Amino acid sequence: MDDETILLAHGSGSRLSHELIEKNFLPILTNPLLAKLDDSAVFDLSGRLAFTTDSYVVSPIFFPGGDIGKLAVCGTVNDLSMSGSVPLYLSLSLIIEEGLTLSELKKVVSSVKAAAEEAGVNIVTGDTKVVNRGSADKLFINTSGIGIIPEGIDISGANAKVGDKIILSGTIGDHGIAVMSQREGLKFSVPVQSDCAPLNKLVSDMLKTSLKINCLRDPTRGGLATTLNEFARQSQVGISIEEEKIPAREGVRAACELLGFDPLYVANEGKLVAIVAPSDAGKILAKMKRNKYGTDAAIIGEVTDAHKGKVIMKTRLGASRIVDMLSGELLPRIC
Repeated sequence: MDDETILLAHGSGSRLSHELIEKNFLPILTNPLLAKLDDSAVFDLSGRLAFTTDSYVVSPIFFPGGDIGKLAVCGTVNDLSMSGSVPLYLSLSLIIEEGLTLSELKKVVSSVKAAAEEAGVNIVTGDTKVVNRGSADKLFINTSGIGIIPEGIDISGANAKVGDKIILSGTIGDHGIAVMSQREGLKFSVPVQSDCAPLNKLVSDMLKTSLKINCLRDPTRGGLATTLNEFARQSQVGISIEEEKIPAREGVRAACELLGFDPLYVANEGKLVAIVAPSDAGKILAKMKRNKYGTDAAIIGEVTDAHKGKVIMKTRLGASRIVDMLSGELLPRIC
């Protein structure tokens, strides 16, 4: 029954373990590779590959706009996409705390299915472990992913060139504020939802428009500010941005003002930053705006040969300030 809870015995490898998989995972996630239930998935690939792995410990596991299952799939799909690869296969491993209800588990697995279907990827292998009550905060998820990089694509954080334009795919700070408000029980006059989304089709649209995309990254923990600093340091260039051109929702701005946060440092899970050749920036931006995950895209700055390794922002008041990395973590347990 859905109101039943996970027991330590569900992780023992016994009949209960097999029933957990057969009743709560396979009917939802099944595909020819996963259905074999072998110890590894076997498939054919050729060409350059991208491989990534990530773990998700978000608290709470359900939040406005998503949950830990959707987050795990989108996060891994997006990490693959930021290399220009086409995501194909994902693994899904869960560490479940004793006491999690089967209804909660099924809700998460259903979100995994929906996100995977939207992204066009398959979950082909996985694992479950159960730990004692109080050891895992309901549920932790690890995902790994494999994708193929098409010919002619060379995207890296070290590829930014002086004169390149910086494109942000949409509003910042939505995910971090959504999770934090759910965690703390805060209510805002303008509700904030996570932007959690798979971006592989947006990236595909961009690459079909132009191969002159030098850098891509999704600004998750540490937000936009951290991502831009990573680019500046990897490429040994300066980055200049304009505060007025950075989109943010009213609810996010209000929440940040109330809580003393800077939206530049708040996590996102459905946005990307692209550094592109100036000659193609306009047509890439126009293509992005025709994708549902890029409607608010904007050119927010450019790469410069001044102040190498640093990010400088022109504020709304016309002054300039250094946008550095944070020394610690602004909002823990966001992803």
